[in-house]
Amino acid sequence: MLTVISSPRFADHLTPPGHPERPERATAMAAVVGRFRAAGGRVVEPRPAADADLLRVHTRGHVEAMRATRGKAVMLDADTLTSPASEEVARLAAGAVLTAVDTVLDGPAGSRSVAVVRPPGHHAEADRAMGFCLYNNIAVGAAHARERGVARVAIVDCDVHHGNGTQWTFYEDPTVLYISSHQYPYYPGTGAADEAGRGAGLGFTLNLPLEAGSADRDVIRRYEREAVPKLEWFKPDLLLVSAGFDAHERDPLAGCRMTTDGYRRLTELLVSAADRLCEGRVVVVTEGGYDLAALTECLDAVLDACR
Repeated sequence: MLTVISSPRFADHLTPPGHPERPERATAMAAVVGRFRAAGGRVVEPRPAADADLLRVHTRGHVEAMRATRGKAVMLDADTLTSPASEEVARLAAGAVLTAVDTVLDGPAGSRSVAVVRPPGHHAEADRAMGFCLYNNIAVGAAHARERGVARVAIVDCDVHHGNGTQWTFYEDPTVLYISSHQYPYYPGTGAADEAGRGAGLGFTLNLPLEAGSADRDVIRRYEREAVPKLEWFKPDLLLVSAGFDAHERDPLAGCRMTTDGYRRLTELLVSAADRLCEGRVVVVTEGGYDLAALTECLDAVLDACR
């Protein structure tokens, strides 16, 4: 059973003209969700993340600093800005992942959820907003799953940019496996192959750096040869996917050359692994993807692959 978690409020996070993470992304996402609903699909409104949810992965100082931006337009860094409603919208994005996790954990085997959200989250660190991200949506969801008693959570991040915030959140944690494929070297500069975890978490981070120009065949091969065997070794009870579509050949922010069909095949590969390893329990969370047509196509493909 597939459930989509979405809200029209994701259009209320405003950015200046020319910014890649623009409100038109929310419009494109809403069109996909609308077609899914019209075809009989189940769509659920998210709940906002509470302080207690955010504090599992963020410092109190960061949560308070983000709260202080309410009602204001603030430049947090050269790429990351808020508008008056942005902090509330960011809480709703993180809350959508909480809602998605609960939907999957409380549903029958084979339950899947797709949280269609903005702003994205995987660059946000414990005490820092960056890379268009205010709160780390998928990290908040993973910590919530652990709080609910899920013993082993796997996160697979296929955004073209390395999810530094997600990696550092769980870098010393053997209960959360983090796997990332990403163009390297590229923003944010992390994600080298030798970044593999620390202390008790050593071996529970797997980075798959990709060269610029990497296409479907290159990416799928890395997943088949490295990522899927790592998932089989870890044996997760829940699989979370940071689904960034900015490795698409039409995306303006990077240099990889995946196609829409490549994203479909990659999602099918991950769903198949989840079917074998964790009763098909999968939560997909949108991250980047800045060509609107490619974003729409890839999101449609992911929904099809998760059915």
